[in-house]
This record gives sequence, structure tokens and C-alpha cells, in this order.
Amino acid sequence: MNRIQTKLKENKKLLSIYFTAGYPKLEDTVSIIQQLEKSGVDIIEIGLPFSDPLADGPTIQASSTQALKNGMTTNVLFNQLKDIRQSVSIPLIIMGYFNPILQYGVEAFCKQCAAIGIDGLIIPDLPIDVYREEYQSIFEANGLINVFLITPQTSDERIRYIDSVSNGFIYMVSSASVTGASSGFGREQTDYFKRISEMNLKNPTIVGFGISNQETFRQATEFSSGAIIGSAFIKFLSSKTDDEISQFVDAILN
Repeated sequence: MNRIQTKLKENKKLLSIYFTAGYPKLEDTVSIIQQLEKSGVDIIEIGLPFSDPLADGPTIQASSTQALKNGMTTNVLFNQLKDIRQSVSIPLIIMGYFNPILQYGVEAFCKQCAAIGIDGLIIPDLPIDVYREEYQSIFEANGLINVFLITPQTSDERIRYIDSVSNGFIYMVSSASVTGASSGFGREQTDYFKRISEMNLKNPTIVGFGISNQETFRQATEFSSGAIIGSAFIKFLSSKTDDEISQFVDAILN
């Protein structure tokens, strides 16, 4: 069983942390992953930086720009992660745009992910129909889970279709905006979380966009299996060192 599937069976609200590979410094990637696991994080999303990150807010965009300036590439990331499973056991997901994966070669990319122990991919701009027709067999042959996104505007019919294709979790975007921290969720968002929960999907949902502290984590996980923090953690990294990561995680979970 894939590590993501195993983790989802745990009886707890899961915390997933996103960060951009190669940020703040090129060589920080592995140490950040190791510190996140030691701090009690359940899943890590490793951002593959891209020059045109349309769905990302200013914080993640800035981290991608810096990571690219630092020299981060797909090959550099794979080289950094080649021994990651000697020290890290929790699920690892690469999140990025489809263009760098296509340039690398989808099958070659998936094979390399499998070789180093990556469990899944999140590719926001890869349409589900294209995935099913052209790439699903490649993902499955390499033991990779592809995580799809839904938003408050996604129809129930579309959500059920995504659920039927998925075999891990569904990334439930909290609002139809770009990524970024939020001070809290309003009635419209909590109604959306509840509505999706009442659909009784076969795959659990994990909420992303707008989670930045203990309160928003609590709100996001009331009707879901977990929550993803990205922008708030990247802001933290910009002013802290990786050995202080446990302080950030403790403030969310305790």
C-alpha cells in the first residue's frame, strides 16, 4: 500500500506542509524535510519551482523565483532526494506545474519519483481527462498517486467524477483564489466544507489555501481529514532556520 493511503487510515487530523524545494537556500531541501518529520508533520508537499506559477500567491511565487535563482531544477531536486528514504518515512508528494514534468518526460519523471520514494504528485494544471487518457497507466505502473483539486465552484457531478478516478485524497481548495494565508474562514467556506463532507466520498479530503495557524487548522479539519499549510510556512522559513521548524509545527498542533 502506498504511504499516502497508509497515512490516511490513521485516526487523526493530518497536517501536510508545503514548501518550495531550494528555498531559502538551494541546499535546504533535505534538512527541511527531515525537520518537518521530526516535528510531527504527517505529509510533506515538495514544491517544484516554475517560472510562471499561475495558481500561487505572492509568497509562493517569490519563493519559486528565489529557488530558481538559487539553481533549483528537476534534476537537482531528484539528486537531492536520492537518499531521502534512508532518513524519512512519511509520505512525500511533489507538487508542481505540468510543463517541467512534460519537458523532463512524463514516464521518466514518474520512474525517477518511484526510484527515490516519492508517493504522489499534485499537478494543478493537468486536466483529469488528459491524465486518464494519456498518463494514468504510467502513474499506476510507478506506484504514484495523483491528487486532484476541487474548489467551491466545482459541481457535485465533477467532484464525484474526480472521486471515482482518485485513489488517495482529494485536495479541497478552500476558495477560488490563489494561495495565501488567511485570518479565518467565513460561513460560505465552512458551508462548503460541510457540503463536501456530506457527499460521503470514497476518498478523504484535505483542505488547502488559507490555513496559517491553529485556529484555521481546526476550522479546516472540522469536516475534513486534514489541512495543508504552505504560504505561512514559507514566510516562516524566510526569517527562521530549519532547526526552529518544530516551533512552527507545535504552534499549529498543540
